[in-house]
Amino acid sequence: MNNTLYYIARTISAVLYPMFIPTYGMLIYFLALRPLIIYPTPLIWIGVIGTLLFTCLLPLSVILVMIHRGNLTDIYIRNAKQRTMPYIYSIICYGFWAYFCSQVMHLPRFIVITAIASAVALLLVLLINRSWKISAHLTALGGLFGAMMSFSLSTGISATTALIGCSVAALLLMFARVYDGSHTPLQVVCGYLLGTMAVFLPNLIAEAI
Repeated sequence: MNNTLYYIARTISAVLYPMFIPTYGMLIYFLALRPLIIYPTPLIWIGVIGTLLFTCLLPLSVILVMIHRGNLTDIYIRNAKQRTMPYIYSIICYGFWAYFCSQVMHLPRFIVITAIASAVALLLVLLINRSWKISAHLTALGGLFGAMMSFSLSTGISATTALIGCSVAALLLMFARVYDGSHTPLQVVCGYLLGTMAVFLPNLIAEAI
């Protein structure tokens, strides 16, 4: 039973890998929350693929190269001391993602703010990890929750289903990261709160201005 739970925990961590979360968010926005979307289908997929490229494929390629060279021990970068360069590369890629959302796709302001805020959240995780191991997995998922809240705030459209889905996923991911020994309960909760606030608060301030 313990082995089964361990493999379930590892599967959850893999499916909700931080670099997948922005693409999940874009899919939710384009395909599930479509009342205000006027983009043709090909353009929608350009948005999804562009997000996948800048927030997953490019940063993940760097991580795989570093693993091959022996600079990293594993894809999850469990050793916090090894996270500096992969995180810096990821932050740069997120900057290009924000530019892509703004200047190429001309997406709504809240998505551009979310992209920039995600880069800031990643920077905060990097800085915090110098003295304390906060969960990057939960920070990413918290960012998705904050993005869905920002969607509702910006458009006035209810995102209740997406928010409930994010909450359930967060509970499962918290269990997974604690059960496999990657983090303590406090580290996963703080990661989730950090991601949520880092994305939602800038959007809240932007709407108030």
